[in-house]
Amino acid sequence: MYIVIVGGGKVGFYLAKELVEANHEVLVIERNPAKVAEITEALGEITMRGDGCEATVQEKAGAARADLLLAVTGGDEDNLVACQVATHMFNVARTVARINNPKNEGIFRELGIGLPVSATGAIMSHIEQELPSHPLISLLTLRHGFEVVEVKIPGEAAIVGKAIRDIDLPDQSLVWGIVDADGNPKPATADTVIRAGDEVVAVTLQESEEALRGALTGPPPNRSF
Repeated sequence: MYIVIVGGGKVGFYLAKELVEANHEVLVIERNPAKVAEITEALGEITMRGDGCEATVQEKAGAARADLLLAVTGGDEDNLVACQVATHMFNVARTVARINNPKNEGIFRELGIGLPVSATGAIMSHIEQELPSHPLISLLTLRHGFEVVEVKIPGEAAIVGKAIRDIDLPDQSLVWGIVDADGNPKPATADTVIRAGDEVVAVTLQESEEALRGALTGPPPNRSF
């Protein structure tokens, strides 16, 4: 794959290093001449000095033949513009944008950025896994508004002991797989019975997350906690 990375800071450098070691063709676009020199010394001639938000710079970088563009600068606006230029001017099929302020994530999605990645959101997901008040964790954002989520089933949930076919899931949601209480992964079929402590991996629309959480973790009717 030919991968263009906009931003040669720590994130860009380590991404480039990993991708080069995986035998991908990589070009890093970086404004700062000192960082250009550092990357060149460490990884070879894979860096181009310039502003990755500018169409002329992306053209020189060969964005038209890129399989993927990663915009990982410290500025959300720059990452947004770089991805838009790549998508709309050079028809780059896949773009990934680093989001530094999680409040901007909705804007990135509305503007069609292929995959906005929030470091803050990723860290919070790991934290929330340890909090019993957050049984639903977002694992991966897909296209068209879908997400892959993980839900830990509490012992008091109404669905404990039920087969998946008997669970009333929100529209356009499905159970993908299960990791049982002993840490063993298994596929999910219509006959799979849900047990307390199972970690259910499901696909759902973002707007259906709360409904899915209720369907999988809610108590039996007429019971309160």
